[in-house]
Amino acid sequence: MNNPDVEELQNSGKYELLYELEHQQVKEFVINQITSGSKLVRGYMLYQLVMILTGLFFVTRPLVLAIRGNYQPLIYLLIAIVFSFTFLILIHELLHALAFKITGAKKVSIGTYLKKFIFYAEADRHVLNRKQFTLVALTPFLTIKLISLAGIIITVGNPGVYFWIFVMSAHSLFCAGDIGMLDYFYQFRNTGLFTFDLKDEKKSYFYREKKSEPEF
Repeated sequence: MNNPDVEELQNSGKYELLYELEHQQVKEFVINQITSGSKLVRGYMLYQLVMILTGLFFVTRPLVLAIRGNYQPLIYLLIAIVFSFTFLILIHELLHALAFKITGAKKVSIGTYLKKFIFYAEADRHVLNRKQFTLVALTPFLTIKLISLAGIIITVGNPGVYFWIFVMSAHSLFCAGDIGMLDYFYQFRNTGLFTFDLKDEKKSYFYREKKSEPEF
């Protein structure tokens, strides 16, 4: 079954607008979702806690080794920090863009609001259903997780492992927005929910199918 297009969602009368999200307000929207206490959010917060504790341990370890005269782990850690807050952000958004393309999007772009440290990928006027949105939301999380784990396995026992552990830990923080958006989608998993971006308006819209009125 094909997704409805933007005009059908807006004008057919079969769908109702649930939410109109300005891209500049994404951070506030995500914070609201992260505090919802849903199973998805609780699972993610537990995972993130583990990643934060892991990251803290493997940040302090190279410092201790450097004091003892072994500087290699610290060098890899510093490289990982620079990489994570520059290239990793771009890679994350490019993976979103790739997932958009897989769902059939023709116009995909990447944007940022640097003052709020917000980065996003959008597909102009491309309608996504729940399964497609799940793919778009989770592609960076799963891809970078698997690559990081492979890197850890390959470099275990040498200083390069600190690079991969930090990247894996830091990236868990980058995925909070994706999980928050996905959590909103799953609040309406029993209804036909769709979303699309309008690049000119810098907004995302969420529509769901109207419930049919009972006949008497």
